[in-house]
Amino acid sequence: MQLETAPRTLPPTPGQPRAQSRAFPWIVFALICGLMMSDYMSRQVLSAVFPLLKAEWGLSDAQLASLTSVVALMVGVLSLPLALLADRWGRVRSIVAMGGLWSAATILFAAANSYGHMLAARFLLGFGEAAYASVGMAVMLGVFAPRLHASLSGTFQAATFFGSFAGVALGGVLADRFGWRTAFLIMAAIGLVLVVAFRLVVTERRLERHAPRPTDSAVPTGARAPLSSLFTTASLTFVYLGAAVQLFVAGVLLAWLPSYFNRYHGMDTSTAGLTASMYVLVIGIGMTICGIAADRISRRRPELRWTSAISYNALSMTFLMVGFHLDNGSVQLVVIALGAFFCSGAAGVTTALVASLSHASIRASAFGVGTLANNILGMALGPLVVGMLSDRLGLLGVLQWVPLAYALAIGFLLLARRAYPAGLAKLRSLTTTEVPRTAAPDGDPVST
Repeated sequence: MQLETAPRTLPPTPGQPRAQSRAFPWIVFALICGLMMSDYMSRQVLSAVFPLLKAEWGLSDAQLASLTSVVALMVGVLSLPLALLADRWGRVRSIVAMGGLWSAATILFAAANSYGHMLAARFLLGFGEAAYASVGMAVMLGVFAPRLHASLSGTFQAATFFGSFAGVALGGVLADRFGWRTAFLIMAAIGLVLVVAFRLVVTERRLERHAPRPTDSAVPTGARAPLSSLFTTASLTFVYLGAAVQLFVAGVLLAWLPSYFNRYHGMDTSTAGLTASMYVLVIGIGMTICGIAADRISRRRPELRWTSAISYNALSMTFLMVGFHLDNGSVQLVVIALGAFFCSGAAGVTTALVASLSHASIRASAFGVGTLANNILGMALGPLVVGMLSDRLGLLGVLQWVPLAYALAIGFLLLARRAYPAGLAKLRSLTTTEVPRTAAPDGDPVST
């Protein structure tokens, strides 16, 4: 099979001397997660000010939903081409450019004086963050051993919910006290500070030095796996679809919980934003804990990763459907919180599975395909569908049945599990040279 020339960010050959720091991978992890939080703070602060924009500009629920969905739509459409570009142009430079762009777009939110202006700024935000999840994930996982990938992936993706928590909570408070424009400006400032810090600390050369040694037969150093391998593996395709459909529900909760508490629990903008942000925080905590649990459970029995992902989806579907059908009260709030905890618990597992089915040389591109599916079928479609149906059926009526989307996600994951051995065999078929391996006692690579 013809192999292309690889970018210079591939791991060095085994045995090559490398000056490594135990702290550097964790600094990379912290900065990558911090930037992801900043991204979602800028993205989700809008949900906290939905009631203010609705009153000030006379917007419908469908228009409010479009301001959320347009970002996810842009991310979905542009994630793959921009991830492909980042794999060639340089992942570090790409991250700096993306962080600067979404921070600039957030400043434009503060200057908007109509729905059209806000929509245009949201387009720009989506362009800026389009490939960040894919490229950031590839950079982060590139300096850690595979045995940590589900935990790290879950935490990285949980940063979206921690950022959403901060954006919704701070956004509601700042909007009430200083106006919604000030809320956007503060989010932009946080993003710019993190971009500068990342640029000063992380370089392609440092990432290369800290890459773990290969642990299996792989495409030799100096070569790239063909991009076609991202689209010809059934297991990988089904993992993409299962991960995307589960985010349909997560996207709905992120966008509509503040409005739900405002309309059905009689809370003002600030209180509704703070309450919703607590649920967003629960989603993030659940994503982190579920990813760590999946890594621990599957250390000796890898097939239990699939069981974990499917179980998380089933639990969330059950709790959310029951919760939104209960009468208002403390019991209802607890049950919805339990559903939120497992809402995206499978995200870290599915990301680790994508990594296991794709070669490191094109892993950002693999995550780009996943990001496309996640945003088109999940984060964009979910809020938009609920907004359109809410104008006709009422928000609560729609939320009561949205969790059924998990049944489809479970179906896709079952198909992916069945095709997984064939997917691994296809990945191994790309190899042309055996690469020596250095392993820890449990069979995993020695991490930094």
